[in-house]
Amino acid sequence: MTDLERILALWRDLEAARADYVLATVVAVQGPSYRKPGALMLLTADGRRAGTVSGGCLEAEVASRAWWLTNNGPTVQRYSTADDDGERPYGSGCGGVVFLLLERRVTAGPLLRALENAFTLRVPFVAATVLEGAQIGHRAFASPDAPPSSELDTSVKLAESTSNPLPQLAQDALARRESNDTEVVVAGTSTRVWANYRPARPAIGIFGAGDDAQPLVKLAKELGWFVSLADGRSHLTTRDRFPSADLLTTLPIKDPPDITSIHPFSQLQHHDAAIVMTHSFEQDSKILASLLSLQSPPAYIGVLGPQRRTRELLEEAARLLGFPSSAIANQAERWLARMHAPTGLDLGAESPETIALSVLAEIQKFRTSATALPLRTVRAAGITLAG
Repeated sequence: MTDLERILALWRDLEAARADYVLATVVAVQGPSYRKPGALMLLTADGRRAGTVSGGCLEAEVASRAWWLTNNGPTVQRYSTADDDGERPYGSGCGGVVFLLLERRVTAGPLLRALENAFTLRVPFVAATVLEGAQIGHRAFASPDAPPSSELDTSVKLAESTSNPLPQLAQDALARRESNDTEVVVAGTSTRVWANYRPARPAIGIFGAGDDAQPLVKLAKELGWFVSLADGRSHLTTRDRFPSADLLTTLPIKDPPDITSIHPFSQLQHHDAAIVMTHSFEQDSKILASLLSLQSPPAYIGVLGPQRRTRELLEEAARLLGFPSSAIANQAERWLARMHAPTGLDLGAESPETIALSVLAEIQKFRTSATALPLRTVRAAGITLAG
C-alpha cells in the first residue's frame, strides 16, 4: 500500500467522523531531499498520521507544531535538515530544505476528495494551489474529460481586468504533463501558484495465473498499481490465490480473447503494461494476437521466457491475425523489436520473487525514462534523473 492509499484510508475515517485534520504537502525543496514536491502527510488531533514528507527527519517536528501553526489558516513553513543551517536543523537527514504547505480540513478536504477520484478512475490530475496571500490554500483542479473546477474564494472580488487564472494554469500543466511554479495575478495581487501534475495510477495486466504470478501481483499492488490478472484456467484464477488483485478474469481459450473488455485495456493510459506468462503456447499466442491488434497497444508488452519462444509466439499471432505466409516472419520481427522479451532487468533473478522484482523494475524504468544505473554512478556522472 502506498502513502496515498494510507492517507486516503485515514481521511475517509476522519471525514466519516467529521473530525478536523492537518494536511502537510511538500511544495518545494532546495538541495537534496528524500521526498519531492507533491509528497503528502495527514495528521490527526489524536496523534495518528499517514504519509511522509521526509526520510523520518521532519515528521515528528511537523506533527508537534502543525495544529497551532494552522490556527489562522493555511501556511507555508520552511524546514531544514542541514547541520549548519540555524540553531535547530530537524535531524541530520538529507541536508536540504523542505517547504511545506500546512492546512486544515476546510481547504485540504477538496484536494483529498479530488485525489481519491483521480486515483479511482486512473486519470492524470493537476491541482493549482495558491501558496501565499489572502487566497493561500485555494485551488483549481483539472483532469481529462472534466471541466476545470476552482476552489478560489469568490468572496474576494476580482478586478474587472482580471479573471481567476487557476483553472487555466491547471489545464496548462495537464496538457504539458509537468508541474510548475509561477507568479500570477490573483484578486489583483501578484501571487505564487504551484500547479502539481500527478500522472495516472499505472496499471499492469498480467496474463497468467501460475504460481510465479503471485509475487508479481503482490509487489505490483505494493507499488500502488492497478493489477488485472487473466488466464484461461478458472481453477487458477481465483480470489484465494490472488487476494490483492484488483480484477480477475477467466479468458476463453478457443479464440483470441477480446482484450478491450478487460480493465485496464478498456481505458489504456500512458505507460500501462502487459505481461504475458501463461506458459501455454496456445494461450500466449492468442493473447499476444489480441494485444497487438489493439488500435493503441500497451506501451510496454513483456513476455516471460526465451526470445526464441517469443518469436515463435509472434509468428503464430501473425497467423491468427491473417497475415500472409510470406509476411509472417518479418511481421514477427517487427513486433519483437518493440517488445520486452525476455521481460525484466538482469538482476540475476531465479526465484518467482526475484523474477517479479526484475520485471517490475524494468517497467518502472520504462515508465519514468530512468537510467536503471546505480545512483552513485548517476550522481558521479552528473546525469539528470528523470522526474
